[in-house]
Parts: sequence; structure tokens; C-alpha cells
Amino acid sequence: MYKVVSDKSQFAITFNHGDEVSGIVNGKPFHLDLFSYGKGSFHIIKGNKSFSAQITAADYKEKKFIIRINGNKYSFLVRDRYDELLDTLGLTKINESKVNEIKAPMPGLVLELLVKQGSKVKKDDPLLVLEAMKMENILKSPREGTIQSCLVSKGASVEKNEVLITFVNN
Repeated sequence: MYKVVSDKSQFAITFNHGDEVSGIVNGKPFHLDLFSYGKGSFHIIKGNKSFSAQITAADYKEKKFIIRINGNKYSFLVRDRYDELLDTLGLTKINESKVNEIKAPMPGLVLELLVKQGSKVKKDDPLLVLEAMKMENILKSPREGTIQSCLVSKGASVEKNEVLITFVNN
């Protein structure tokens, strides 16, 4: 079973065994005629209605998708039985809360520091730009939180595994 959550709705979907075009949505059976006509583009017929659908953004790690259906954009979060089990056991954010410092992944030069002490950040917010091997690397926040301290400044040379930024412990 999958749980699909959008801004306004929530759906429980179970597909028939070995079939990805029929099953049950919120207790009601469904069947789709589905034709793929390119990467992420589909023509769908459900009942007597025709739909054009394109996957415009897909984050497989976070299981977030943006789909355009007949010109309307919809955002979805897809959760499977394992995601639900992790939630039930209280293990969903266990790894996220353990990261309290950002270390340099390689030796380099700090080109830009994008946060300061006390800054509130969300997961995946950019924290700093590190130049290494003539490439700019944006280091992003692994979690939501507050910056406790920035241990480097713009122009600083850093070594691999050097602590750059610390978070306030939660």
C-alpha cells in the first residue's frame, strides 16, 4: 500500500498484484489506460476522461514529486509501508537529529559563507560555498535547526574533515 499526500488531499492506494494501472484508491476500485510517450510524459484514460500528465520534478530520495495534469500542477509526497512503519516506530528523524556539525568533505577554500551564528536553517538550505579542485561546491544543511557557530570565514583554507559549522543541539 502507498499513501499519497498532496496539499489538499490524501490517498491510500493499493495496486493489483503485478499491475500498475489498476487497484484500489481510498476503498474504491480503479483502472487506467496508460500510454507513455516520452520520459515522464503520459496519456491517461480513466473512464471516459482523457488526461495528459508530465512528471516535472522528482526527488526520489525524499519521495516528492510535482506532476502537471492537463496544465494543472500538483505536488505529492509518496509513502510506502516501510515509511509508515518507521513513523510508527518513531525512527523517521533519527538520523537527521544526530548531525550537529558540518565538516569539509575535502580540502578547499571558503568562497562564501551564507549563514551566521543564530541563523535558522531548513533541510537543504545552502550554508557555504567551498572551492575544491577548481570547482565550487555548495554545502547544504542536512537538517532543520539553528546555527550555533561558524568556525571559518570567507577566504579561509580548510582541510578535509575540518569542522566548519556547528548546530545548536536539540
